[in-house]
Amino acid sequence: MTDLAQWMRNRDHVLIMGVLNTTPDSFYDGGRYDTFDRAVERGLRMAAEGADILDIGGESTRPGSHPISAQQEIDRVVPVLEALHAETDAVLSIDTMKAAVAREALAVGATLVNDVSALRFDSKMPPLIAERDAYVILMHMLGTPDSMQKAPAYDDVIEEIADFLDERRRVAEGAGIAHDRIVLDPGIGFGKTSAHNLAILQSVRRFSRTGSPVMIGLSRKSFLGAILGVPAGSRLVGTIAANAIAVLNGADILRVHDVKEGRQAADVAVRLRTQNA
Repeated sequence: MTDLAQWMRNRDHVLIMGVLNTTPDSFYDGGRYDTFDRAVERGLRMAAEGADILDIGGESTRPGSHPISAQQEIDRVVPVLEALHAETDAVLSIDTMKAAVAREALAVGATLVNDVSALRFDSKMPPLIAERDAYVILMHMLGTPDSMQKAPAYDDVIEEIADFLDERRRVAEGAGIAHDRIVLDPGIGFGKTSAHNLAILQSVRRFSRTGSPVMIGLSRKSFLGAILGVPAGSRLVGTIAANAIAVLNGADILRVHDVKEGRQAADVAVRLRTQNA
């Protein structure tokens, strides 16, 4: 089992977070794991393939998606989290912007909240995470999922994202969340053009200036499709290449759909990164 507390102190290898969407409408795997049995089977397979963290989500945040109720999310994710907690030692993460969902998830074994709103959309989320001494991922997103890809623009994309993440980290710490419980995510694909996403890949270390680890989630995203001219199902090779670049440039966690390939890419890239340090 990955000891997140020890890893946050030492960060001696790159963690792999496996994506498990229990949704019917996520951009790549929507509908594949939207039943209890399929979701649990998928989670166990990812853990066996080397996932340090399993990130379970019940609401799509793809561009143009619309929110669902907290109860719908709870019904989708809590039984899966409970089963995985009983059957695997992987760290369990809940991908949600809603405190009500996070509360139920933390009660059945999740220890990490992946909040793509960076604690902006639900005022009850920061005190909940602090009270439970949970870990949190704070992600940059321009706007909301249904509007974020409508002509995103920045004066300086890297500095604006870095400033945003610094500000959200301070908000989290002000709410009582410990510094060593916070992970930062620049939000590739969340209100960014292809050029913005490539700039982020080149500047990963810029987002860790406060010492917080940085997660990169680029698995099969549309900017890779724009480069390669292929649909999401054919973007694995591009994803592997981009993840290796992310690690070489300082990524601490990779969020991936393809765990085995992500683990191998990370292991090679981190060996090279360490050798060149």
